[in-house]
Amino acid sequence: MSAEHMQVQHEESVGGGRITLSGPLSVQEVGALETALGQVPDGDVSVDLAEVTRMDTAGAWALIAFEQRVAQAGGTVRFENASETATLLLETVRSAMPQPDAAAPAPHGPKAFLEATGKRVIGGFAFLRGLLAYLGLFLAGLLRVITHPREFRFTSLVAHCDDVGLRAVPIVSLMAFLIGVVLAFQGASQLRQFGAEVFVVDLIAISVLRELGILLTAIIVAGRTASAFTAAIGSMKMRQEIDAMRTLGLDPVTVLFVPRILALLLMLPILGLVADIMGLFGGALMSWIELGISPSMFRTRLIEGTDVSHVIVGLVKAPVFALIIGVVGCHAGMQVKGDAESLGRMTSSAVVTAIFAVIVADALFSVFFAELGL
Repeated sequence: MSAEHMQVQHEESVGGGRITLSGPLSVQEVGALETALGQVPDGDVSVDLAEVTRMDTAGAWALIAFEQRVAQAGGTVRFENASETATLLLETVRSAMPQPDAAAPAPHGPKAFLEATGKRVIGGFAFLRGLLAYLGLFLAGLLRVITHPREFRFTSLVAHCDDVGLRAVPIVSLMAFLIGVVLAFQGASQLRQFGAEVFVVDLIAISVLRELGILLTAIIVAGRTASAFTAAIGSMKMRQEIDAMRTLGLDPVTVLFVPRILALLLMLPILGLVADIMGLFGGALMSWIELGISPSMFRTRLIEGTDVSHVIVGLVKAPVFALIIGVVGCHAGMQVKGDAESLGRMTSSAVVTAIFAVIVADALFSVFFAELGL
C-alpha cells in the first residue's frame, strides 16, 4: 500500500494565479510544499484547500509564510474551501508568526547629543591608548633586538629603508623644489613693495629649514608609507599569516613592526635634509630669475643671516614624526578584519590619522620652541 502524498496544481490567469492543493499538508510534505510555493510568482493568488485531507502546524506554517512573502511584494493570498479545522489552524499559526521589530526611533535632544559626544570622546581616548600600546610594543621589541642581535632582521631593515627612503627621494625633492620656488616668487612680490627684496633669502631659509621642509616631507611620507604599512600588515592578517607566524614562534612585533618603524626613524631625517637642500635650491633659482639675486649672493646672505638652530629645530622633529607615522600604520594594519572592505577603510584611516597627528605634533613643537626662545 503506497503512502498518500501532497499534490500541487498551479494555474496562471489574467486576474491572478490559482493553486489547488490536495492530499496531506503535514510535516513530511512541508519541504515539497515550500519548494512548490517558492516557484509561484508574486501577485494575487487564491489557494483552494477543498481536497486537503489533513493539515498540521508545519503545513499551516508553510501556507502562512507564503502569504507573508506575497504580501511583502504587494500581492494577496486568499484561502478558499478550507474546513473549519484548517481555518482555525491557519488563524492560530498566523497569530503566532514572529513579527519584525519596529525600528527604534532615532534619539534626539540634548541628552542624545551629550551621549553621542561622550561616546566619541571615550572612543578617542581608547584609540589613543591603542596607539600608545603599540608604541610600547615597538620599544619593547627594539630593546629585545638590541639585547638579542641574532633576532634582528637586517635584510628586512635594508629593504624597508629602500622602499621608505630611497624610492621617496624623487617626489620629496620635486615637492621641496616647488615649495622653494613658490616661496621665492610670493616673497619677492610682497617684499618688492618695501624695497626689501634681499630679505627673501631669510624668508626662504627660515620657512624651509624650520618648518616646511620637514613638515611637508612627513606629510608625503605619511600618505605614502603609512598606507603601505597598513596594506601590507592588513593583507597578512587577512590571510592569517600573522597567526601562522605566532604558531611558528615568531614575534610579529620583532618581524614586522621593528624593521618598518626603524627604517622610518633612519630615513625621515635624511629625506628632511634632502627637502631642505632642494627647497633652498628652488628658492635660489627663482630669486635669481625674479629678483636678480645671484647664487653667490644668495649663499652669502644665507650663511650670514640664517642661524644653524633653524636646521636643528627642523630636523629634531623628524624622529617624532617617524614614530607617529610608523605606529599609526602598524596599528591600523593590525585592526584589519577578514574582508577587503575593512582593509580599504583602515588604509584610508591610517593616512588621515598619520597626517593629522603629524600636523598636531608640529604645532606642539612650534609652541615648545617658542617657549624656549629658539
